[in-house]
This record gives sequence, structure tokens and C-alpha cells, in this order.
Amino acid sequence: MEKKKHIDKLHYITHPLANYPIAKQVEDICKGGCRWVQLRMKNASTEERSCEALVIQPILKRYGARLIINDDVLVAKAIDSDGVHLGQDDMHPLEARKRLGPDKIIGCTANTLADVLRLSQYDIDYIGLGPFRFTTTKEKLSPVLGSEGIQRIVEQARASGIYLPFIAIGGIRHLTDVVALTNTGAYGVAVSGGIHQAPDNVLACKAIVEAIES
Repeated sequence: MEKKKHIDKLHYITHPLANYPIAKQVEDICKGGCRWVQLRMKNASTEERSCEALVIQPILKRYGARLIINDDVLVAKAIDSDGVHLGQDDMHPLEARKRLGPDKIIGCTANTLADVLRLSQYDIDYIGLGPFRFTTTKEKLSPVLGSEGIQRIVEQARASGIYLPFIAIGGIRHLTDVVALTNTGAYGVAVSGGIHQAPDNVLACKAIVEAIES
């Protein structure tokens, strides 16, 4: 069933960096036109994740941007975030929906068509499909798909009647990556290092937003 919730085409995934605090990352990407942040703090405690979420929430509200919590449904519910993104080893989407209610956004990670077919049975709002290429920001990386693999899975999903938005994810570093992925049928892209490793983070984000919109 096609979902009515709005899903942005650019998702920024935070990354803990000693010289670039998450709050600064969020401020910069919002200045750059991104309106969707996934708070990803893999090795943090629930308390640390909750505290960081409460720090960045007012920044996001000021820009009218959404906050999605990676993995942690308890934090998402406690701080009333816009939703949660679930990896393959995280809470089952049925349980997450039960806890968060019908209005919150739930995204899930997929690496294969079988993953997509399974996840599409549940009340979720988008699928993060990847990885596009090798990335050091994610542990336990699934097999790399490349643009051809992503396009193949998107086309097979559509042929199976699945019309969830697909967000390409994993190792998207360059504008040429963004352009290539928009040509696969993917709805949007999720970016981390492609922005926070750039010389000018705000300009890097603006360039990606323009590439997606064009």
C-alpha cells in the first residue's frame, strides 16, 4: 500500500566526530537545505543518544526539518521524534509501529530483493537500500550493490507491485554518485561522509540538494 507520509529525497546521517560535533553537523546541513536528519550513534548508550537528540531537536525545529532516530525506538518515543530507522538486527517493524503509533515514520534497511519483499508486508514508510559501495561509517557491512544492483532491485520491486520510496545508502561520496543513483529509480539518497568530509559542508549539502532536485 502506498504511503501518504512525506519522505525527503536527501537524508543526512550523523557521524560522531571529535572535531565536528553532531549539533554543528546538523546546523550546517540545515543551512545547506537538507531537511531530514537521521541521528546515528551506534556505540552510544540510550541516555547519550537521548541527550544528543534533545540538543539537536530545537535546531531541526527551527529549520522545519525532521529527526529520525537510528535503531533506538525507545529514544524515538521518549523524545517524540518524527520516526525511527531500523537495521536488520533491530526491533521488528511491527513492534516499532505498535510502540510509536500510526503517525510516526518508520524506515528499514534492505540489501536484497528478499529483504524488500519481506519488509513490504509491514506498515513502513521507506526502505534504505544499499550499500551502494564500501563505507567505513557502518560496521557489519552487507554485500555492496553498486548502482546496477540498486537499479535491479528497484525494478524487481516495482514489478512485484512494491512502490515504497527507496533511499540509496552507503558510500555515496560524490555528486556523480548522486546523479547515477537518481537514474536507478531510487527515490533519494542518504549521505554521511559525502558531506561531513567535504571542505565546505554547507556548500557540499547545497550541491547535493540541487543535484537531486534537477
